[in-house]
Amino acid sequence: MKASRLTAVFLAAVLILTPCAALGPAESAVYSGIDVSVYQGEIDFQRAAASGVQVVYIRAGYGTTADRNFERNWKAAREAGLHVGFYLYVTARTAEQARGQARFFSSLIAGTGYDCRPAMDFENFSGLSRAEVNAVGLAFLQELEEQTGQRPLVYTDAYAADTVWQGGVGKYPLWAADYGPGEPDITSGIWSGWTGFQYSDAGKIPGIAGNVDLDRFTAGVFLNAESAPGGETVRYAVQPGDTLWGIAQRYGTTVAALASLNHIENPNLIYPGQVLDVPAVQARYAVQPGDTLWGIAQRYGTTVAALANLNHIENPNLIYPGQTLIIPAA
Repeated sequence: MKASRLTAVFLAAVLILTPCAALGPAESAVYSGIDVSVYQGEIDFQRAAASGVQVVYIRAGYGTTADRNFERNWKAAREAGLHVGFYLYVTARTAEQARGQARFFSSLIAGTGYDCRPAMDFENFSGLSRAEVNAVGLAFLQELEEQTGQRPLVYTDAYAADTVWQGGVGKYPLWAADYGPGEPDITSGIWSGWTGFQYSDAGKIPGIAGNVDLDRFTAGVFLNAESAPGGETVRYAVQPGDTLWGIAQRYGTTVAALASLNHIENPNLIYPGQVLDVPAVQARYAVQPGDTLWGIAQRYGTTVAALANLNHIENPNLIYPGQTLIIPAA
C-alpha cells in the first residue's frame, strides 16, 4: 500500500491551498500496527508481535485477484496472536465494478476470523472526475458494509482526504496516510479524527525483510470492544508506604482514574492489604529513529514520567530505536 500526494491526478482535480492542521485520533487509546502484502515476502509474525506490533492489516487482493500471500499471511498472523484486518486495493472504474469487487473481497475474507474492520484502499483515480471517484468509492463501501454487516475503513492519503473525498464518505472511519508529520495534515472537516494513521512507508520491524508501512490504530478499528487489547484491569494489593499517587505513577494512570474505578472517596486514604483494580496497559510502541520520550508522551497523551516509571527508564533522555515501550492506559 503506497499512498502518494500525487494520488489525486484526475480530470476535475483542483488544488486548494490550505494551512496545515493536525487531525488527531478519534479515540484516546492507540495501538501499534503495520500493513503488509506480497511485497513483504515471507513474514515472521511471531517476531513482529514480540517487537510490539499489535494490529496487522493484510492485503486480501486487488480488484478481483487475491494477493499471493493472503492465506499464508492471515494464518500466520492469527497464530502469532495479532489482531487482523484486511484491505482490498480497488481498481474499479464504475459503481457496478466497485460493487463486484466489494462482493469478491467479502467472500475472500469470510471465515478468516478477522477482528478489525475491512478497509477500502482506493487511491488510483486516473481518468475519473471527483464525482466519479466518490460514486465508485461509495458504491464499494456500501456494498461491503451490506455484505459483511460491518462498517469499513477508508484508506486515503491526506491530500485526497482534503481535495477528493466528499461528505458521504465521511460516515466511514478514516485510515489516513501522511509521512512526516506527527499527525495527518487534514483540514477538510469531513472527518473529526482518524481511526488509522499510516505514518511511514519505510519502517523496520523484526521478522520483516526490507521496509514495511507503520500504522497507529485507535480502538475504533476493532469490530467489538472485547477485541481491543488491554481493555481489562489488573489487581494490586496496597503495600505499606504506598500512596494512590505513587501507584498511579507506577502503572501509568491517574489518581482520579484509580479513585473512580475503586470507588475511593478520599484519595489520600488507602491502607496496606487493600486490593485495587488498576487499568491495564493499552499499547506497546517500538521506538523509531529520531524518537524522544517527550515526543512519544505527547503522541499518546501521557507524560515522560509515566513512560519512564512504567518502563523502568533511569535516563529519560536515553532511548534507542527498536526498544519496545509499554504505553500507559488512557
